Amino acid sequence: MFPARTTLEKMRVPALLRVLACLCAAAGPVAGADRSCTDLRQFYTSKGFTLAGVPQTEISGEHLRMCPQGPTCCTSTMEENLATLSGRETEGLIREAGRSLQAAFNALHRSFDTYFTELHSHSERSLQDALSPLGPLYSQNSRLFGGLYTDLRQYYRGSALNLDETLSEFWSYLLERTFKFSAPTDVNLSEDYLECVAKQQATLRPFGDIPRDMRTKVIRAFVTARSFVQGLIVSGDVVRKVSQVSLSPECLKGLMKLVYCPYCRGIASVKPCSNYCSNVMKGCLANQADLDSEWQNLIDTMIQVASSFSTDPSLDVVLASIPAQIYEAIHLLKENMDTFTAKVYQTCGSPGETGTGSPSPHEQKRKSGFLTASEYKPSPTAGIRLEMQVSDLSSKLREMRQYWTQLSAALCNKLAAGGTNQEKCWNGITKARYLPEVMGDGLANQINNPEVELDITKPDMTIREQIMQLKIMSDRLKRALDGNDVDFQDASDDLGGSGSGMCAGGQCSRGRPGLYAYPFDDNRARGAAAAPPGLCGLLLLLPPAVLLLQR
Repeated sequence: MFPARTTLEKMRVPALLRVLACLCAAAGPVAGADRSCTDLRQFYTSKGFTLAGVPQTEISGEHLRMCPQGPTCCTSTMEENLATLSGRETEGLIREAGRSLQAAFNALHRSFDTYFTELHSHSERSLQDALSPLGPLYSQNSRLFGGLYTDLRQYYRGSALNLDETLSEFWSYLLERTFKFSAPTDVNLSEDYLECVAKQQATLRPFGDIPRDMRTKVIRAFVTARSFVQGLIVSGDVVRKVSQVSLSPECLKGLMKLVYCPYCRGIASVKPCSNYCSNVMKGCLANQADLDSEWQNLIDTMIQVASSFSTDPSLDVVLASIPAQIYEAIHLLKENMDTFTAKVYQTCGSPGETGTGSPSPHEQKRKSGFLTASEYKPSPTAGIRLEMQVSDLSSKLREMRQYWTQLSAALCNKLAAGGTNQEKCWNGITKARYLPEVMGDGLANQINNPEVELDITKPDMTIREQIMQLKIMSDRLKRALDGNDVDFQDASDDLGGSGSGMCAGGQCSRGRPGLYAYPFDDNRARGAAAAPPGLCGLLLLLPPAVLLLQR
C-alpha cells in the first residue's frame, strides 16, 4: 500500500492542474492551430503561384515582416510574392487610369484638329472663288496663293516656320507679281528692279492696312491653335510618363498590408477601411500629387486659349476671311496703281522706255454678292459650331483639373470598404475602425504618414522633370495668348534641377505617430503567439500522470 498522503500533498494536485489549465488556455485553443488554409491555397494558385511550400493549416506568424504577426497561412515567400503582386496590380490600375486620361486628351486633339483642318481647307477652297475675278493674275500665280496655305498648314503641324516672315514674304511677292502684271507689256522689269519695288511696301503701303491687319489676326489664330494642340500633346505625354513610374519598396509594403494581409489572416472578405486606404495611397502617390499645382495651371491656361477661339475676331472668321482680304488688297493696289508707280519711279528709277504699251486689262468685274473682308460675317451655323467646340473642350478639360489629387481616391474606390462600413473594416491590424488621421496630398505632407514611410527630401526625379515640362508648356500658352510666336523645340534643355528644400538644413523629423489608440484584440492571434505548439502538447500529457500519482 502507498503511504498515507499528507493534507499538504492533497492540496498541491488540484493547484497544479489549475496551473496547467491556465498555461494551455494561454497557448490558445487547439482548433485555432488546425484552421484550414484551403481558401488561401485556392486564391494563391488563382494568382498564378504554385502550391509548393504553402501550408495546409495555419502556422505561427513570427516570420511575417509586412503583415501583423499571428496565426497565418502565409509563409515568408508567400508574403514577398503577394507584396510584389499587390504592387504590380496597383501599378496596372495607375496605368489603366493614365491610359483613360491619355485617350481623353487624344479625343480632344482629334476633335479640335478635325475642326481646325476643316476651317483651313474651306478657306483654301474659297480662295479660287474669291480671286477668280483677277483673271490671269490669279491663274498665273496660283502657286503663290496656294503656297501661303501650305505654309500655314505646315506651321500648324509644327514646322519651324517664322509666321511673321512667311506673311511678309507673301505680300512682297504679291506686290512684285501685281506690279509686273500691271506694267505695260513692252516694259522689261528685271529681278533687281522688282526687288526694289517690293522694298517699297513698308513705306508706300500699297495694300493699305490689310497686310498688318491680316498679320495680327492670322498669327494670333495660328499661334493659339498650334499651342493648344501642343498643350494637349504635352499633357498626354506627361500622363504617360508619370503613369509608368515604379512604386517604391516602402509603398509595396504598405500595399501588401492593405490588400493581401487580410487573406493571410483568414479574413479575406473584410475590405480595408477607407481612411486606411487613403493614407496608403497618398503615401504611394505622394510624388504624383506634387504635379497638381502646375497641372491645374496648365489646364486653366488651355481653357483660356480655347475660350480665345470665340473671341472677336473668332477663329472661323479669321480663316474664312483670308481670301477676301487678299482680293481686297490686290484691288486696292490696282485702283491706285498710277500713284504707286509714280512713287516707285521716283525711288527705283524708270525701268526703261514705256513705249505705247498699256497695262493688261484682265481683271474681271467683281462677282456680285462677293463680300469684302470688312463685310464678312460667319454663318449662324458656323458660329454655333465654334461655340459648341469651345464649350466641349472647356468642359472636358475642367474634368481633368484634379486628376493627380483624385487618383488616390479613385484607386481606393476599387479597394476599400464603403462609407457606412467603417467600424468593421480591415485597419491594417484587425477588423476594427481606423483611427489615425488622413494625410494631405503631396510629398511634404507625408512626413508623419503612419502607413508608408517616405524620405521627403528625395523627390522622384522623373516626376520633377514632368512638373517642369508642365510649367514650360503653360508659359508658352500664355505667350501664345498674347499673339507671340512660340518655338516648340524639345524642352529638355529648359529643365532645371529639382532640389529638396522642404526641410531646414535638409533635416526632417522622422517622428511617426502610434498606429492605434486601442489595444490589439484578436483572440486567435493573441493565443497563438503565447507558447509554441510542442510545449502545449507536452503539458496536455501531464494531467493523467498526476492522477496516477494520486492512486
